[in-house]
Amino acid sequence: MERSLSELLHEAAETHHVVYRITDGDDPDWASWYANWLLDLSEMTELLGTKPVRSELIYMLVKLDRDFTSEGVEGRWEDYYAAQLEQHFGVNARSQAS
Repeated sequence: MERSLSELLHEAAETHHVVYRITDGDDPDWASWYANWLLDLSEMTELLGTKPVRSELIYMLVKLDRDFTSEGVEGRWEDYYAAQLEQHFGVNARSQAS
């Protein structure tokens, strides 16, 4: 079964928390860490069908964090981010059928 972008974002969050456990997850430059991990250590580019420019991905992660918080979006942040990233990068995600 192929993983979804939402699942990758969740894994990135768990990994980030482990890496930054000594600061209880505090990382002012979290978006750069996430972008590096997603681009270099995950299947994100295969799921999107394109390799985003690192700086654009960082920008989108910060924007999505602000939007998710300010708009009071219901549901999991990972699902919201995944949908927005897929839409932004203009790629129709492949079916995640099991």
